[in-house]
Amino acid sequence: MDQTRTPYFDVLLDYVDSGVIPFHTPGHKQGIGMDRAFREFVGDNVLSIDLTQIRGLDDLLQPSEAIVEAQALAAEAYGAEHSFFLINGSTSGNQIMMMTAVNPGQKIAVPRNAHKSMMGGLIMSGAHPLYMQPEVDEELHMDMTVTPETVAATLREHPDVQAVYIVSPTYYGVAADLEAIAQIAHDHGVPLLVDEAWGPHFRFHPALPISAIDAGADMCINSTHKMLSSLSQTAMLHQQGKRIRYDRLKAVVKLFLSTSPNLVLVASLDVARRQMATDGAALLSTTIELANETRRQLNAIDGIQCFGEELVGRPGFADFDPTRVTITVKDLGYTGYEAEEILRRRYNVQVELADLFNCVALFTIGTTAEAAERLVSAVRELAREDRPLDIFSPSGVLERRLKTSTYRLPKIPPMRMIPREAFLATTEFVKFKESAGRICAEVITPYPPGIPVISPGEEITPEIIAYLDLELRAGGRMQGPYDDQLRTVRVVQESGP
Repeated sequence: MDQTRTPYFDVLLDYVDSGVIPFHTPGHKQGIGMDRAFREFVGDNVLSIDLTQIRGLDDLLQPSEAIVEAQALAAEAYGAEHSFFLINGSTSGNQIMMMTAVNPGQKIAVPRNAHKSMMGGLIMSGAHPLYMQPEVDEELHMDMTVTPETVAATLREHPDVQAVYIVSPTYYGVAADLEAIAQIAHDHGVPLLVDEAWGPHFRFHPALPISAIDAGADMCINSTHKMLSSLSQTAMLHQQGKRIRYDRLKAVVKLFLSTSPNLVLVASLDVARRQMATDGAALLSTTIELANETRRQLNAIDGIQCFGEELVGRPGFADFDPTRVTITVKDLGYTGYEAEEILRRRYNVQVELADLFNCVALFTIGTTAEAAERLVSAVRELAREDRPLDIFSPSGVLERRLKTSTYRLPKIPPMRMIPREAFLATTEFVKFKESAGRICAEVITPYPPGIPVISPGEEITPEIIAYLDLELRAGGRMQGPYDDQLRTVRVVQESGP
């Protein structure tokens, strides 16, 4: 196919150029009725292609014209048999994969460090998760990926598993051995689903890890807005092979897509695909070179660590995406949360992610050399030995304790109900610090990175209470619970005597 084409973007431009008088949604009528301040800021061009699905502009739920060609071009570019444009991010993609591959009560093997959107898929599908423990790097204090050995052991112990779900790469750029995992899953007769949200660029440069589709995945998702140039909220879902029923996949996609999609978002997927298919290798070469040089400069700063490809080969660390620069700040006496705050407030540099020990900076095709220099300069200032703890750091007491403590990520808690049953059960609120032994009825997720510490149906343990309390005191933010300060927690109501 001609990858220089942008069939969907073109039909939107043709509609605008034709001068059609709109008596259809949206109500602002190509910007004429838009609030003046907003219109002046975003510009008439964007508003002119914010249209509705009418004749000639195709239908994302039932495409028959330009979207068919646009999605076919995407499938060819990514090496898939079929690709779908998503306008609710990889969140909807995770839920679509889950709803397509498993039925209520069926077992699916999933990694514990999956994004919370996977939990939404479990709740909606009614599937029974078998949690696989990813490898943990105690030196870096972070989860890596699930190994092929762990997948094989899970399938031996549970021969009735219906699908395997893997996260690769992680938020920190660590990639799993997907080729080996795909072979294990397929030998067992089940499909492999991959959350490749952070790897939409992999297929377009040889220095990056192998893409999920090329590794043999039956379905995967890509957040094109995260690392490529499509607009926020956009993603793609790719499928290949016969292990996934294509008719069911199409039916599930229709359940999750809006009947009023933002066509500007859809068009941005079309042009982002063209950009990668035609210029991706050159653009990514520049990005990778810049990220590697920045990593080298950051590693030269006393008290700063930035891991990279030297760790490839460790358990759960099969490959590495160099465009992810993880800045470990624990030796400076700061938490990652504080470092993020200082970098933003004092140096006007905003990182993608902070956790207890790290900040993560994303290097994409939009990152400039000037921006990279600002990052290095800001971190160098942050690390100066003659600087006292910053005003944005409350006291430094917690940080120094973290630095010398025997900190460990909490273990996977016992699962006493499947997620859907617990989420829909009769519930009550109890004090979080007194909730040990109760069955959690909500997802509790420090965000970012968006990985649940405890999920519906799991038993709250003293270890989890202590860990989440530590996250809150260190500046972490909670997503999922009704009470985001965790004074109380929603649990399954206990039956009476």
